[in-house]
Amino acid sequence: MTAIILGLFTVTYVGMALGRFPGLRIDRTGIALVAAILLLTVGALDTKQAVAAVDFPTIFILLGLMILSAQYAGSGFYDWCALRLARAARSPARLLAVVVAVGGGLSAVLANDVVVFAMTPMLCAGLTARRLDPRPYLIGLAGAANAGSAATMIGNPQNILIGQIGRLDFWRFLEVCAVPALAGLVIVYATVWLVWRGRFGEPQGDGEVPTVPLDRWQLGKAVAATVALLVLFTLPVPQEHAVLLVAGLVMISRRMASRDMLGMVDWHLLVLFAALFAINHALGLTGLPAALIGDLTAAGWLPDRLSVMLPLALAGSNSIGNVPAVILLLAAWPSPPEGALYGLAVLTTLAGNFLLPGSLANIIVAERAAASGVRLGFAEHARCGVPMTLLSMAVAALWLWGRGWMPFVG
Repeated sequence: MTAIILGLFTVTYVGMALGRFPGLRIDRTGIALVAAILLLTVGALDTKQAVAAVDFPTIFILLGLMILSAQYAGSGFYDWCALRLARAARSPARLLAVVVAVGGGLSAVLANDVVVFAMTPMLCAGLTARRLDPRPYLIGLAGAANAGSAATMIGNPQNILIGQIGRLDFWRFLEVCAVPALAGLVIVYATVWLVWRGRFGEPQGDGEVPTVPLDRWQLGKAVAATVALLVLFTLPVPQEHAVLLVAGLVMISRRMASRDMLGMVDWHLLVLFAALFAINHALGLTGLPAALIGDLTAAGWLPDRLSVMLPLALAGSNSIGNVPAVILLLAAWPSPPEGALYGLAVLTTLAGNFLLPGSLANIIVAERAAASGVRLGFAEHARCGVPMTLLSMAVAALWLWGRGWMPFVG
């Protein structure tokens, strides 16, 4: 049975790295789900074990934040914001700065994947209408969404998982991670500006920039719900309960159908999380991860120091993806220290900017841009992604070391 589990585990994470299997139209979520089904079928897991393997508080927080973000989307805020960005600044330097600031700021409070999914098409439309090349701004949006999301425990899926596993405090997380996130935003802006300098073009008025309605009542409701959520995070209430309570109240509406709001939830991501939890639990039952951790501890190679965490975060995020990498590591590493959890959150998130497949936000921007007629290639992203990632990870490492959260070596 161990051989079967190890084989399915290997196939799953090869699929995570490739994104899909050649000749098939099955994506990462489908690969993980099929593997989990096969583990149930062959008896490697029973139904109770599969259910117990799922970290439901993490799933609940993701679900609640997606519903809250759906309230913003339903109000027209994301489209309105993207078009305002495309119209506002009269110089490429200012426009890029605004895109980075808004993309990063929104991603710190709302899930970064949802932010870029909603904003990319309208940003492409507005920039194209002004005869500007959308590609550097899209790279800035993706880079800022990743960097900004590193600041908070609700900025991206891997941070949510890390916060739940470590029972971390929301405001303590912000205190530790906000500085490297802000530095990352500055580095994203500077890198894109330097790499694309002289090739932005000059804005040509507003052209045929479309307009979108903004439902101010629904937007006010979304903002009030967000403020209420942040207040609840200061109280001794389980975070998953706070998020679900806010999401439930948001769905009570006379104008927005709950079916429409639930339709905006990224169910694929939730299924991916659940399937990976089950797969990793099955591997844990074999005893192999525990033995590996024991060997790494004896050899001094646990990722509780920056000399190990830095290359691990960079390699994991840009092979199998930062979300699967974090799920895998936390499944095998039962009791990481608090400082290492902060390091894991910040470094895996920033590492996602390295290559186009490094984070789901990058992939979403590229795919949504392609649907809008803008091709953002692997090499174009890498020319900005590689330097911005190495610089931002170096700054984050210095911050974590200087503040005493993680040593460089044991």
